[in-house]
Amino acid sequence: MALSRETHVLVVGGSDSSGGAGIARDIATIAALGVRACIAVTAVTVQTHEAVKEVHDLPAGLVANQMHAALQTNTVAAIKIGMLATEQIIAAVAAVLRENRHIPAVLDPVLASSSGRPLLEASAIGTLIRDLMPLCRLVTPNLIELAILAGSELAVDEDEILRQGQGLLGAGLRALLIKGGHAAGCRSTDILLRSGQEPIRFEAPRLAGSMRGTGCALASAIAAHLANTRSLEDGVRKGKLFVFEELQQIRGTMK
Repeated sequence: MALSRETHVLVVGGSDSSGGAGIARDIATIAALGVRACIAVTAVTVQTHEAVKEVHDLPAGLVANQMHAALQTNTVAAIKIGMLATEQIIAAVAAVLRENRHIPAVLDPVLASSSGRPLLEASAIGTLIRDLMPLCRLVTPNLIELAILAGSELAVDEDEILRQGQGLLGAGLRALLIKGGHAAGCRSTDILLRSGQEPIRFEAPRLAGSMRGTGCALASAIAAHLANTRSLEDGVRKGKLFVFEELQQIRGTMK
């Protein structure tokens, strides 16, 4: 079929019944950038924009089988990974990535919902860092996720952000995009860290208020650009611009 020959991003993550985040937000973002998406669902959630009410994890073998089917059916040029929920699912996803090392993967490390409910078992964080994150082309933590992954307190300045990030690179990660949405100041700065290279900063005016799903959208946009064979730096720059312009448009309609 002609559809199978079109470039796809494989989205691996949890559902969100509200549509504000999760695979629904991923697919919408990827489609807006002219790329098709195929999916492997890791968990089904019952949630509103205010809270996650239920989480039902899928068997790890089923997640792996979904990934294999998507990869066999479509021309997958990038993989975007979000909610993983359990240590077993992490191990299953990592196994599939090892079989497909030529496909760049972008991991948005979903550790908790916006309302604070844990979405990854605490015991699984070590497995995430050791077994999955080194297989990914890029990992995109916010400042809270960065602190948890680094086993540290929340960074209070850029020096501490860089120290935590460099510590994770030392654990075998290829690249980190540390998102500055939880920082203070009139500008939002994301920092791209790669081993042996100087940090690259991506800035945009900070928009007032907050909105769910921006982390999903950014990682998905970067994955879509990587699928279109853009460089990592270019993909991050264009991904951040896409999300910023989308948020501007949404806020404009809310006025």
